[in-house]
Amino acid sequence: MKLDSKRVYSGRVIDLDVDSVRFPNGSTGQLEMIRHPGAAAVVPFASDPHGPDPTILLIDQYRYATGGSLFEIPAGRLNPGEDPRVCAERELLEEVGVKAGRVERLTTIWTTPGFTDEKIHLFWATDLTAGQHAREPDEFIEVTPKPLSEALQLIRSGVISDAKTALALLFVAGFTLEH
Repeated sequence: MKLDSKRVYSGRVIDLDVDSVRFPNGSTGQLEMIRHPGAAAVVPFASDPHGPDPTILLIDQYRYATGGSLFEIPAGRLNPGEDPRVCAERELLEEVGVKAGRVERLTTIWTTPGFTDEKIHLFWATDLTAGQHAREPDEFIEVTPKPLSEALQLIRSGVISDAKTALALLFVAGFTLEH
């Protein structure tokens, strides 16, 4: 339970608080907490998701924190009051340059609950049509179509190491497409 909170940093993407908390055993302590508005991510299907080996659109995106690029699904931060589905649709257009005729919810995940309150809402999208991307100045992205079977193999081999991407693809393959 939070007893007190002190904001020690406010930034463009995150805020940092030091919270005084009461733990389940009654003891108290301080925890640093990264506050994040949340995000949405989407698995875009460029072909029939129920076909024999559907094509998905991954992005190969430069990520400073990793020292290189990562294969990811499109994702982005929620704007204040924004519905996560709307965010997923916006990010799909901004990063990949496509609009979805259908967007369905997969699940919601905590990214790193040891030090942040960030949640990512995961979706999948079908019936894609061409639009115009609108990437931010710090987004360096190459859209990379892959058969789902190859993307799953890239997870197994460790090439896809982004957690939201791996989980969303495994969720789609294991739960959504089996029906």
